[in-house]
Amino acid sequence: MASAPGDRWPAVAALTRFWVDDKGLSLFSILLLVVAFVLPAFASPGSGRSLGGDVVYAFLLLSGVFALGERRLARLVLLPVALITVAVDLGSRVVPVAEPWVLGTSLVSLLLFLALVLGQTLRAGPITFQRLQGAVAAYLLLGVIWAHAYALVGALRAGAFSGPVSPADGPRGFYYFSFVTLATLGYGDVLPVHPAARSLATLEAVTGTLYLAILLARLVSLAVASGRGRAPTARRRAARPRGHSGPTPR
Repeated sequence: MASAPGDRWPAVAALTRFWVDDKGLSLFSILLLVVAFVLPAFASPGSGRSLGGDVVYAFLLLSGVFALGERRLARLVLLPVALITVAVDLGSRVVPVAEPWVLGTSLVSLLLFLALVLGQTLRAGPITFQRLQGAVAAYLLLGVIWAHAYALVGALRAGAFSGPVSPADGPRGFYYFSFVTLATLGYGDVLPVHPAARSLATLEAVTGTLYLAILLARLVSLAVASGRGRAPTARRRAARPRGHSGPTPR
């Protein structure tokens, strides 16, 4: 009988276990924070896309594939899309590629990640630390996805936004506006001018509010269902006669 890949390559098996457990999801969430909040803080507005930022973003996509692709089918879908996105993003530095194509491929990858994270976070089952991590990662993904959508509108329509924002920076230039809108804060320093930009901003504000409401309601319902499931077990154990080693009465 042929040996399993984990028996032949222990290092590969250990790395796979790392990505599919809490540590892999934690690293994916940390990279989301770096891409959305850390890298933009060290880049001057109007400087354009940076190679370092593109490399970190590529690592984010690839790490997400292994952190979220527990099932073989999910990985078979995520991996090709992520590889195409990385190839288009990094390849655009060598071969001229229209910016809308770069942003479009990124949007497809991020939307797939979001669908998978939400599916694992809102599925039935007990509330775990990994589920809470998934809820945070989904919220961060929402802000990143909308930033890419704004960048796409800015690339297609000049002057779609007014204020200290440069479409030449790509999504990095819109992370601030995206998360401010997602949190329904709205400082007013960056304003959507084009009708498409205004519609996206309105939709993001509604999405941010609905996400928190739906997530809270779902987590409460899961907690209640988990408590109901543990209650009969506790009663059966309490009803078991002292010293009785047989099966629990039903």
